[in-house]
Amino acid sequence: MPQVSPGRAFLARLARFGVGFGMALLALIASLVVLQVAARNFFDAGLPWADELARFSCIALVFFAVPCLAGRQVLVAVSMLPDMIPPAPRRWLVLVADLATLGFAGLMIWSFAEFLPRAGKFLTPAMRVPNWVYYSFALAGCLLLAVIAALRVLDALQRRDPTAPYQDPRDADGLPL
Repeated sequence: MPQVSPGRAFLARLARFGVGFGMALLALIASLVVLQVAARNFFDAGLPWADELARFSCIALVFFAVPCLAGRQVLVAVSMLPDMIPPAPRRWLVLVADLATLGFAGLMIWSFAEFLPRAGKFLTPAMRVPNWVYYSFALAGCLLLAVIAALRVLDALQRRDPTAPYQDPRDADGLPL
């Protein structure tokens, strides 16, 4: 694996932490679903906070896993065309995809800047948590995604492998075993 700067290595570790955190959130979601079913069936009681916490966990799961996937360039993609073309045009396609990811992250951050000042002060119905806390993980994930996408664009423009810092040494494709 090529040598990467300490800052980029930190971002890669942070992105991989997001995947681990996402797995813990997935376990929490499953536990909350089982708890909710058990409470309804055995105790005839609904737990509205469990639904809200599961939704919060799902939002955090998505927005913390996406930066790592973007760094590895394994987001949802149709790779038939890039796999068939030579490496030089393929690099341009990767650059366009990274620019689109950066544009999406920028739009999401702008949306949060417009949405959260107005809606952030209201409380969620069940847990009574301010909306700005509820969506803080999504905002943090979008900020990390924007930084990773911007660095991938810079790497591509400098003809470096933008995926290098995010590769997992356990697998040649960069995907965990």
